[in-house]
Amino acid sequence: MKADILLGLQWGDEGKGKIVDVLAPQYDIITRFQGGPNAGHTIEFDNKKFILHTIPSGIFNKNTINVIGNGVIIDPFVFNKELEKLESSQISVDKNLLISKKAHLILPTHRLLDAMYEHNKGKAKIGSTLKGIGPTYTDKTARLGIRIGNIERNDFYKKYKELKEKHLQIIKSFDFDYNTQKIEGLTLDEYEQKWFDAIEIIKPIQKIDSEYYINQSLNNNKKVLAEGAQGTMLDVDFGTYPFVTSSNTVAAAVCTGLGIAPSKIGEVYGIFKAYCTRVGSGPFPTELDNEEGQKLRDEGREYGSTTGRPRRCGWVDLAALKYAVMLNGVTKLCMTKADVLNTFKTIKAGANYDFGGKLIDYIPFEASYENLNPVYKEVQGWNCNTTELKKADDMPAELTAYVKFIEQEIKVPVAMVSVGPDRSQLITL
Repeated sequence: MKADILLGLQWGDEGKGKIVDVLAPQYDIITRFQGGPNAGHTIEFDNKKFILHTIPSGIFNKNTINVIGNGVIIDPFVFNKELEKLESSQISVDKNLLISKKAHLILPTHRLLDAMYEHNKGKAKIGSTLKGIGPTYTDKTARLGIRIGNIERNDFYKKYKELKEKHLQIIKSFDFDYNTQKIEGLTLDEYEQKWFDAIEIIKPIQKIDSEYYINQSLNNNKKVLAEGAQGTMLDVDFGTYPFVTSSNTVAAAVCTGLGIAPSKIGEVYGIFKAYCTRVGSGPFPTELDNEEGQKLRDEGREYGSTTGRPRRCGWVDLAALKYAVMLNGVTKLCMTKADVLNTFKTIKAGANYDFGGKLIDYIPFEASYENLNPVYKEVQGWNCNTTELKKADDMPAELTAYVKFIEQEIKVPVAMVSVGPDRSQLITL
């Protein structure tokens, strides 16, 4: 058996959580392989709304095991809030949530470092979520990090104090007043106490050598789905650097984030919005800084599920989609938020770029630093309510034509079209 992958093809917020939730009953195991609480996967059903930051989106299916892989980083404070939200809705994680012993911990001082670095960048800010993601991955690669498996060891508090002191020395050297800096509205001491309280909550959760667990599961013909966080265009190597996240978000990261071989990869589901959004700073060629952009934001409720920040909005970027499909080896596309375009008479799609007077259809190195001016193709809008549609045959001809247009441009079939936030609002093609 091979592991399937589901990931985002844009700058995140593509609706991955909903699609994972829909697909979960088909899988024995859902696993996260990278990122941390900077993720915000929103799932809606039965008039309830859940936002998951660390826990895989298969947690709502009682028969699905959910694994937090070694490539993920965990903030116990945020993690515990997720648990409390689930438990308040009578969703138990006792039997179907496992954590890799090799997953790294986000310390309270990692979050202080994040705030300090972002503050010192001034106008060059990258738009960090201030969740401590970058500093934690930095400590991981510097071989200073503390892992989930360490919390059971006798030297855990000693290692914690040593790393905390290193962080405070760095912060003091920048003359950054951390005593007045709040984390989730709390002082460092207050946050640290809640962080350690959350460590005690984590201790009873089963911890595993996830690389063995996943490989043995595949050998036993268990179906595994790896759930990506953020989006391809935020990949630390292939995204619009330096305006990227601190981990690899592409399909190749499944191998290192779970410990499985490339030969064990099966289907790759690529999720994209019918338009495009981005949070924070960085290039966004098809951005609409006008009434149309605001209309997309309002219709799509485009405000960050993790930060609450308004998202930048624009038309779909086909050249960027082709790039993401190439990097990930996407075999099936899933288009979300088609309903947001219900009232647009004309829909545009960035097909190429005008780059220095030359027409191109790829993402050059210079895209991180110089403007790529989109060259658009137009298609007719469907101008009707699609939120009640259940079958492909019920789709208006214009929506069907838009899907076909995407397929012809990207050369990959669209398998699903989402027409609303609820798990039931999904058309299988």
